[in-house]
Amino acid sequence: MIGAKRVVVLEYGSGNVHSAAKALERAGAEVEVTADRAAAMEADGLVVPGVGAFRAVMQQLRAVRGDEIIDRRLAGGRPVLGICVGMQVLFERGVERGVDTEGLGEWPGVVTELPAPVLPHMGWNTVESDEGSVLFDGIERERFYFVHSFAAQDWQLDATPPFVKPKLTWAEHGGRFLAAVENGPLSATQFHPEKSSDAGIRLLANWLGSLR
Repeated sequence: MIGAKRVVVLEYGSGNVHSAAKALERAGAEVEVTADRAAAMEADGLVVPGVGAFRAVMQQLRAVRGDEIIDRRLAGGRPVLGICVGMQVLFERGVERGVDTEGLGEWPGVVTELPAPVLPHMGWNTVESDEGSVLFDGIERERFYFVHSFAAQDWQLDATPPFVKPKLTWAEHGGRFLAAVENGPLSATQFHPEKSSDAGIRLLANWLGSLR
């Protein structure tokens, strides 16, 4: 595919990687599913999906040195997109059913259980996107597919010049939680764009369009 962005979907045993890869291909990317360090570092974009418990995902990431790959890419300003638990582990810590696990620490804050009477939060939901969002350009009023019981429910990172203020997108289920973050080269969604029909493909295409 001439001119297509090269994207690596990080394969670290967390599942759901192939549906993410297919969605990225539909969005126009040239996709490789691998844990190979060189391929992950050289790609135009790296996607980190995640399914399951915070602790298990962190253990699997570290087993393939995915934490180092993510950190090195971001240090060089190379784009990374986290999905679902792949978003959650970007925060400092996750607390699930009394288990407190250290995350990647790219953003301050703790991932905790949603204060909702019905969990998991499963199905379609609207989001409140930030003004000027790249990910949600043209799809601000669309619905996206969520499957989770835990989320980051506040934002603790202040941006001072010359740093650009992050774009924060919120959703509600029992209370407000972060549905997406755009922070320099690091973006993430709590929902599954690969399960969100045409709106999810458009979001992935928006992300691909931002890659340089």
